[in-house]
Amino acid sequence: MALLDRSLGWFALVAWVGMTAVVLISCVRGLRRPQVQVTGRTTPILRSPWLMTLLLIVYLAVLVLLWRPIWPAGATGTRPDATTFLAALSLVGTFLLIIGAVWILWGRFTLGQSHNISSVTGVQLFADHRLVTTGPYAFVRHPMYLGFALAMLGTLLIYRTWSILFIAVHGLVFVFRARREEEALTATFGQEWQEYCRRVPAIIPGWRRRKLVEGEERHPRQG
Repeated sequence: MALLDRSLGWFALVAWVGMTAVVLISCVRGLRRPQVQVTGRTTPILRSPWLMTLLLIVYLAVLVLLWRPIWPAGATGTRPDATTFLAALSLVGTFLLIIGAVWILWGRFTLGQSHNISSVTGVQLFADHRLVTTGPYAFVRHPMYLGFALAMLGTLLIYRTWSILFIAVHGLVFVFRARREEEALTATFGQEWQEYCRRVPAIIPGWRRRKLVEGEERHPRQG
């Protein structure tokens, strides 16, 4: 059990370092490109690499302070059934982490040059920004946020610490970021974006399609 936990723990760490590096490199590159469409409030200091670095250091310090098990190591005892249960949690968590990482990286590389950093307060689009509706964006409008949710849930099952729970709860900020991004895309792409929203759900794959089918069953089309 201890060996399995250590192995999956290291796997999760390497996976998150890799995903974070890919996204951060993309964000830094995006800061150097001309941006014209602004939705909400954005200021240069909020996009400063120095501020991002400082916030990252503070965030990591908080995580270190909160790195405590959600339940004590001896709380589950040494019973075989408890050990098997924890091992199962770690394996399920690893599966969810892998699926989440696939969504995150797939979304990032599908966006290509259109990937940009956003915040709760404001969103900026590039001068040559294009609406991406292929790859994972053919299934959900925010595949990277879906990937984050799955990866965080998986990581929580692997590590089971207050730090991971803190990150998972903090991840709710993506709901507000998604709304800001959709406001910016609506202002830029108008009818094209609205048609895309009618076809593709925001987060849960297939959810919009099920709702449309149910609506048609209750209110069948004429003609």
